Amino acid sequence: MMFRLFAVVLCFALLGPNTLPAQQWNSERARAVVMQAIARRAANQASGLEDYRARAHGFVFFLAQLGDEGFAEPPQLIKSDQLELEVYWKAPGASKQRIIGWRDRVDLPTEIQYHRDHLGIVQNGFTDRIRLGEGDEIRDVPHPLAPDGPTLYDYAVVDSLTIELPGRTVRAVEVAFRPKDFAEARIVGSMYLDADGGQLVQLRFNFTRAAYLDGSLEDITVLLENALWEGRWWLPRRQEIEIRRRTTWLDLPARGIIRGRWTIDGYDFNLGLAPGVFRGREVVAAPLAIRDTFPWTDALDVQIAEAAGPVSNAEMDDVRDRVRDVSGGRFLSGLPSVGLALGAISDLLHFNRVEGFTPGVGVMLRPGAGAATLRSWAAYGFSDERLKARVSLAWRVERGTISVRAAREIRDVGEQLTVSPLANSVLAQEAGTDYGDYVLAEEVALGASLGDVTVSLGALRTMSVVVGATPATGSFRPNPALGDGTRAVGRVGVVRRRVRGGDRMGYRAAIALEGGVGGGKEYLRARLDGQLVMSAPGGSFHVTGWFGWATVGLPVYRPFLLGGRASLVGEPHRAFGGKYGGLVRAEWRVGVPFPAIPLGAFASTGRQLVVAPFLAAGGTGRPFVSMPWDSSDGIRPVVGVAVEVFHRLLRLETGWGLRSGDVGVTLDVRRTLWPIL
Repeated sequence: MMFRLFAVVLCFALLGPNTLPAQQWNSERARAVVMQAIARRAANQASGLEDYRARAHGFVFFLAQLGDEGFAEPPQLIKSDQLELEVYWKAPGASKQRIIGWRDRVDLPTEIQYHRDHLGIVQNGFTDRIRLGEGDEIRDVPHPLAPDGPTLYDYAVVDSLTIELPGRTVRAVEVAFRPKDFAEARIVGSMYLDADGGQLVQLRFNFTRAAYLDGSLEDITVLLENALWEGRWWLPRRQEIEIRRRTTWLDLPARGIIRGRWTIDGYDFNLGLAPGVFRGREVVAAPLAIRDTFPWTDALDVQIAEAAGPVSNAEMDDVRDRVRDVSGGRFLSGLPSVGLALGAISDLLHFNRVEGFTPGVGVMLRPGAGAATLRSWAAYGFSDERLKARVSLAWRVERGTISVRAAREIRDVGEQLTVSPLANSVLAQEAGTDYGDYVLAEEVALGASLGDVTVSLGALRTMSVVVGATPATGSFRPNPALGDGTRAVGRVGVVRRRVRGGDRMGYRAAIALEGGVGGGKEYLRARLDGQLVMSAPGGSFHVTGWFGWATVGLPVYRPFLLGGRASLVGEPHRAFGGKYGGLVRAEWRVGVPFPAIPLGAFASTGRQLVVAPFLAAGGTGRPFVSMPWDSSDGIRPVVGVAVEVFHRLLRLETGWGLRSGDVGVTLDVRRTLWPIL
């Protein structure tokens, strides 16, 4: 059954919708529509438009996204800037923008400084040569509607739609465009053009690899939308630009995101604007006294929450998907083709009671800057004197990813991390406190991801390992014997999530199925995880939980574990485990004002801390023989309170086990940072 399911998912990933058929490119109709649009664009919209003044309202968000290479989890909001602009334009192409309102909120310490054009809108769908980041990020990339566009781009008519406007129906034609030479600095995407007049209605695109001038740029995605004003002129109405960056010296599953989101309205036409209005830089800021006294209509937190979701950005994902269709699956990122690469910082150096000090190094290679990525990692434990390694080859296909992976590594048997890897290394080395339970795993697997579904199939060999390291103080507890021989293992996972607004309200649900056979044994294992976040007085209400069940043949290295950090604070660490188990936790997070302590020019401890009383309850059953974890003997309830400080970077938890009467205290960085550590 597992083999058949894997084959079905693999076929869907490989045989999904193809790119545009070759015979549609540069058809007579496509060229006619494009030439009309080029002529209209050269005429500066339409006769009679001399100048205009408008108002633009928007946000510039700075976010960080962490996780594995697939970036399955939503990004975290770090800084939000809300801006109000006065926008001026004069034929044939003079532009001026003045920031008259500006306020911000910092959720995490940052020294981010924006290019000036990130704080303004795009006029006239860019000029004939596209620039972004004041020319530091993108410079002089030809526009597909520039006069020389047809010599540089291919075009194809894809679709059409009808737009109903007061007293008028507009038919818009979608035209895809791609470079004739992908090795040149160009853009790739599609545009909607007014079929009757050739006006630009919507433009959405990414850049080719050669267009990126900054080596840290992963990609830039642009969506510009125009509207018909006074029944005569197609002018900007809505815009969004997303800039994604990665580190240049080390490939880590971490990216920074700058996202500008704008609405433009309130046009006044043909005012006779003087040429002096347009002197100096295009985007300028009004004096601080004007910006600080701008009459905002609502509190900043409310405006952020209503800004169509700075965290979830499905529309820009749709643009990137369309670009992949048009480009034929080509890799368009500006990231390096080769470099050092790590799955987490602990891959560079970590310490535990089995391996001791373990330095490592990883390398990433994208042959020909294409859709295939080769990753490798190797490390050596000075205490166990073992070489560990991982190597994977992943292909980005149109609807997902296909991968082959081989590994020999020490793994913790817990389903989820109970402590950040960095904290565990420090505590293990200095105090003899190691929160992991380890097994040596050798695995070869073939995998596929298709949207919310992941599938893998392979062979896994597990071997027991013993304590080999010595801490600076104290002593280590024994490591349990968790090896169980060789098995064929298949896995299927499905994740569904919905996140709304800057407050991250929404839900996440996941199910993971696993089956294995080998050594005369077989097993099935299932786990369901869920998270629900709702608004609550003074903050938000979080409910998380999981339930797992497995057959009697479950190997000892795949238990369901509970107790202590990250589960039941107040109960002993991993005191409970078995072939089934579950945990439910409810937490009410409330922001409390707190004096900010400056930490240099760009950071402080934050103006509030979060207090979060919680209730948790869980249990396990059908324990393994001769393992350090036992049945919970029913439900184990815990009550407690957590406090998050320093922009919620540090979390202190105190829990009281209602059955045991014990009190537990933990301190660690926020859980969302653990994967990168």
